Amino acid sequence: MDKNTLVGFALIGAVIVGFGIYNRPNQEERARAQHYQDSIQQVIQKQEEIKKAQEEIAEKTIQIDSTSAFFQATQGEEQFLTLENDLLKLVFSNKGGRICKATLKDYKDQKQEPLILFDESDASLNFSFEGKNENIISDQMYFEATNVTDSTVSMRLKASNGGFLAFNYRLLPNSYMVDMTVEAEGMQNFFSPSLKRMSIDWKQRARQMEKGYTFEQRYTSLTYKPADDSFDYLSETNNERKSIPEALNWVAFKNQYFSCVFMAEKNFENATLESNMEQKGSGYMKNYNAEMKTFFDPTGKQPSHLQFYYGPNHFKTLLASNDLSFQDKDQELEDLVYLGWPIIRLINRWFTINLFDWLSSWGLSMGLVILLMTIIVKVLVLPTTWKSFISSAKMRALKPYVDKINAKYPKQEDALKKQQETMALYREYNVSPMGGCLPMLIQTPVFMALFFFVPNAIELRQQSFLWADDLSSYDDLISWSTNIPLLGNHLSVFCLLFSLTTVLNQIIMMKQQDMGNNPQMAAMKWMMYIMPVMFFFIFNEYASGLSYYYFISGLIGIITMWVMRKMTDEKKLLAQLEANKKAPSARKQSGLMAKLEALQKEQERLQKERQERMKK
Repeated sequence: MDKNTLVGFALIGAVIVGFGIYNRPNQEERARAQHYQDSIQQVIQKQEEIKKAQEEIAEKTIQIDSTSAFFQATQGEEQFLTLENDLLKLVFSNKGGRICKATLKDYKDQKQEPLILFDESDASLNFSFEGKNENIISDQMYFEATNVTDSTVSMRLKASNGGFLAFNYRLLPNSYMVDMTVEAEGMQNFFSPSLKRMSIDWKQRARQMEKGYTFEQRYTSLTYKPADDSFDYLSETNNERKSIPEALNWVAFKNQYFSCVFMAEKNFENATLESNMEQKGSGYMKNYNAEMKTFFDPTGKQPSHLQFYYGPNHFKTLLASNDLSFQDKDQELEDLVYLGWPIIRLINRWFTINLFDWLSSWGLSMGLVILLMTIIVKVLVLPTTWKSFISSAKMRALKPYVDKINAKYPKQEDALKKQQETMALYREYNVSPMGGCLPMLIQTPVFMALFFFVPNAIELRQQSFLWADDLSSYDDLISWSTNIPLLGNHLSVFCLLFSLTTVLNQIIMMKQQDMGNNPQMAAMKWMMYIMPVMFFFIFNEYASGLSYYYFISGLIGIITMWVMRKMTDEKKLLAQLEANKKAPSARKQSGLMAKLEALQKEQERLQKERQERMKK
């Protein structure tokens, strides 16, 4: 870097530091802020203490008071029953009248046993109802299972007056969806007519389902869908507790590839959501908690309609599940599969997923599917790649002329004149310095699409290819027992190959652009070489399928560039440029070139004005 650049960086640093010092709060402001935070913490703590005391009082009343309408329901023995279809097996407990275990039949855990999404040791679901004289807390009650079929069960909580509270479940055929209704019958005297809501407390410790804890953690989050907005989620890497003022369509306890989703026809309200990190090696990813309210009719005229989804984060499966949900809602469950930013998401939704499904239908291994996808994408963007290459080749062909201009204006104060003559040269030969940038910019969303698609493609889960036993996790062909900072306890071979091809691509690109001896360009070269090293440490924990894709993409890029260099004779290209050289009167400027020339003229005018003022 030259002296001016160093001085510029130093001044920027000084401004940043000075701004930080200037805006640093004084002692009084810090004290007020601390007092405010302490007050908030005290309020939260007091609310939690009140809530805990209320729960203890309610529990004590139900357990001790033999006059309770549900005293008999507090006594019993826990029993289980099972509902299942071709995809899902659910175990119900009469204690709390809830689903206490969910098993996905088509998926395996890391021990190659049927995948248990959760069981009663991991999860709880409690419904609370406020009565005139006492409250109903469902997880303290023993329900009676009635109307049991292969796909339905009604859990009834009977009152002493003959009335009851019913949790009705229906497992939909060939689906991961479960319908639930909550309704009261003969309970008018128990509840106040003004009661309109029931409270729900839903908890679950999300199990570690995949091989790599770090990578799975990036895609494990408590996700929710506001009724009038797109989905949102709590922090994936930190503990977070959040009160949601908006009504919610659903709340999801999400892992990388599987989710438990809770939906309400008339939305959830007053939701407080919490996600806490679990320690690596504990067998769990996150500890989730959702407290919320939803509609309840104590007269029994209108049942409360709820739904559950216990299944994979598979885009088309979630999309189909929307049709099985409430008719007046577009649940947008497919948002649980994160496909990237808006433009990239559209590419993934309408192109990448359909291409992947089409290739997968051939019965090929997932490694070959990724290979064919990469080749197809490279072929589709080949015209823009060729255009970018030709633009760079023209620049290289004109480099001797550019070198003469640089030699003509060696002084720093002549930089503007040097730039003007260089731009005039490019204009004379109808060459745009930006000609290679736009084609590469067009390619970027396509390649970024696969970056978001591959880690979320459940089809790659537990699929082996070459030395990788699971394309959805890192390959650890080379591993050791000691944990090394930044590297871990393994070396991902696909990640190493990807990094090496990236280095080769950078070398080829630098030679192609031929940036000369500019010291600033030299610094940029070093940055381009450092990037692959950074990629290696980042992607060593990533899915081997993603590293494999980037390795194949880089290798094809190297081969493509080599073929293009062989096909291009730069001497003939220069002769062609000379033949097509335009006379000054015939030159037609592009919009960009015209703007650059106008800017140069304006700079030149301002420079002349400054010189004249200095002479005076």
